[in-house]
Amino acid sequence: MKVLFVSNLFPDSVDPVRGRVNATLLRQMTEKAEVRVIGLRPSLPFIGRNFDRLKPCEEDASLKPVYRTVAYVPKIGSRVNHRLLAARAQATLHRVKYDFPYDVILCSWLYPDVCGIARLLRGLGRPMVGVSQGSDTHQYLKNNYRRKLIVRTVNVIGGVITRSRDIAQRLGEAGVKQEKIFPIYNGVNTEIFHSGDQLAARQELNLPADAKIITYVGNFLAIKNPLLLVRAHAALTRQYQDQPVHLVMIGGGPLDKNIETAVREQGTANVVHMVGQKTGSEVAKYMRAADVHCIPSDNEGVPNVAFEALACGKPVVATRVGGIPEIVDRDFLGALVPRRDEEGLTEALADHLKSPRAADRIAEHASQFSWGKTVDAYLEVLEGAIKR
Repeated sequence: MKVLFVSNLFPDSVDPVRGRVNATLLRQMTEKAEVRVIGLRPSLPFIGRNFDRLKPCEEDASLKPVYRTVAYVPKIGSRVNHRLLAARAQATLHRVKYDFPYDVILCSWLYPDVCGIARLLRGLGRPMVGVSQGSDTHQYLKNNYRRKLIVRTVNVIGGVITRSRDIAQRLGEAGVKQEKIFPIYNGVNTEIFHSGDQLAARQELNLPADAKIITYVGNFLAIKNPLLLVRAHAALTRQYQDQPVHLVMIGGGPLDKNIETAVREQGTANVVHMVGQKTGSEVAKYMRAADVHCIPSDNEGVPNVAFEALACGKPVVATRVGGIPEIVDRDFLGALVPRRDEEGLTEALADHLKSPRAADRIAEHASQFSWGKTVDAYLEVLEGAIKR
């Protein structure tokens, strides 16, 4: 099977963490299928940046990604952005078809990516399966025009893969036919994410050996609500007068300055480490060094960092949103608190810092989420779309 992946969520050498999970999935898929990539890059019409000359990350070079700039009008462009994307991507998809006669298109991000590429399918003569990442369902179904367009599009293509049962339910309630929805969890690379010597990891990362450590991994966006964790962590530092509690924040984004300001105001600058974006291997080291991982989001699908933290033997304390309850479904795996519940989050983190969970048991449970199972499930959906 020849699979063409199309999405704005695919990394490049300048932005190596963008769509990192998609790249991992595709590299795993190459063991059973041929895969090529078109990485879309939204930009303002006429005055935006040109991304066509971007280069792939070294580990993704075998996928031979082609990067294409597509016009995107923020905020007011809902009625045109999928059309602009289709107009810019059309020639590329036709050209790739002659060099790589793909059997099926796998397209991630419902709007504008899936809705835009779907406009080209009749001319291409190829089926397509979409992928909902999570936020593209949670946020875009609230927009009346985008919701109608997403439902109409998914109902005529080969279907949509959702990364949680929660997303599947939301799409079904919006009007997508049940036979078009395929919930499939992401896998986790246990060669990278696995339990290990906590003290050795702390020494390597220059973190204090005798402290309690919480990790956060993700974009610094309002929907991820990292400021909730910053406030909860500050409350914890006041509780633990005799033992420091450190917070390691991996990532970056629009809330960088807000977080820095909040940390100064809370007086926790000496125990909050904003270490920037990190590779998967680096993230795994920080997780092994930690006592607990926190996901304070207002909305999520099933975040891959939850799988990764569990695979490293760390419990996950998170808000009860999206598909997280599908994964953190047993007491020894962590705890869930209501969305935006600062006091509840503080208490749950304190409980896990006082009473550590068994790392080996957590890691053993996480081993069921393998990339092999994920790839087989994806290929089964893609084969079904080709046959139909």
